Amino acid sequence: MPVQLRSINAKSAPQAVGGYSQALETTNGARRLYISGQIPVTRDGTVPESFSAQARLAWTNVLAQLEAADMTIGNLVKVTIFLSDRKFALENRQARQDALGDHAPALTVIIAGIFDEAWLLEIEAIAEA
Repeated sequence: MPVQLRSINAKSAPQAVGGYSQALETTNGARRLYISGQIPVTRDGTVPESFSAQARLAWTNVLAQLEAADMTIGNLVKVTIFLSDRKFALENRQARQDALGDHAPALTVIIAGIFDEAWLLEIEAIAEA
């Protein structure tokens, strides 16, 4: 049975802007998948130069982990994105919306130093099925 998700956006708190939920309740999940930070690196070690290409690749790597666990983007309940610089915020939002479509998991975006200076972002996630 697919996980049932209920988006919660309290009227007494600021509203979510940009395709995510302030909170996401799962009601029947039996399996939980914790996805380590996925980086913008190909299997052969290549790192794209542009933020947009890196973001697409990091999301592709998230999807690969989901598929390996017999899950899809629709199973994501929480995503944390680490950006190397605030200047990538709008491109990050677009890449996230391209990857997730209408799915709106709980989301945190953090501006932080990333392990490898060539990486402009890293994405970790929790999925439930």
